[in-house]
Amino acid sequence: MGQHIQGKLEGKTAIITGAAAGLGEGIAEVYAKYGANICMVDLSPDVEHTAARIRGLHPDARIITITANVADKAQMIDAAKRTADTFGTIDIACCNAGVCRLAPFEDMTDEMRDFHIDVNIKGVWNSCQAVIPYMLANGGGSIVIASSVTGDIVADAGEAAYAMTKAALVGLTKCLAVEYADRHIRVNCSQLGYARTPMVEKMAIESNPADPESAIRDIAAGVPMKRLAKPTEVGELFAFLGSDESSYITGAQMVIDGGSTLPETMSIGTN
Repeated sequence: MGQHIQGKLEGKTAIITGAAAGLGEGIAEVYAKYGANICMVDLSPDVEHTAARIRGLHPDARIITITANVADKAQMIDAAKRTADTFGTIDIACCNAGVCRLAPFEDMTDEMRDFHIDVNIKGVWNSCQAVIPYMLANGGGSIVIASSVTGDIVADAGEAAYAMTKAALVGLTKCLAVEYADRHIRVNCSQLGYARTPMVEKMAIESNPADPESAIRDIAAGVPMKRLAKPTEVGELFAFLGSDESSYITGAQMVIDGGSTLPETMSIGTN
């Protein structure tokens, strides 16, 4: 049975996108641990099964689920309204929903490019526009955007659309942080390296169809900590940025990558 930890997110209401699996599931689990009221949003109806699992870990958790597409602004406005109608307000938005498909740049279709833009950029844009009116009415709030080390710091071949869209979220984070600072809405972004999620597993299959696990092992080998992140470790960062513990942090880019972007080479040095 999961332990309910008093404080931190007690009494706060959070909307979490992309919550059916992977990072969103990890974020929701940690938010439940810290006592938040949660709306879990995902395009997949599996989000309800995920919520049931989290309720099993934290029986006192107050969770609703909504099946919605972040790329559809009207659906996100409705999700925000239903969240506020249920819990009274919205204090935190975890804009986590995202997609990544790999392809050589010369083979990347306009449809694939636009798919990334629709979910990764417009999805965050829509989510922010949906929740900010409630935060303004409530006197403030916190928005946590899932960017990436990819695009802003590093990139691999075949990631053009993903890198472009995730880098764009850093600019959005900084602008919104400045624009709403005097109205007590903080906006920060996480920059994750690799976590063991369904999205990363799909990328491993695209990278090495014959042996995707070897691609996962190779990722871990390049990380100084020699492993991928757990989704709940990312959830802890989102909980910190959503809570009053980070009350003087806004416009920040928080790298969480086990040190993977630190080595200058893989062959030079004393280790």
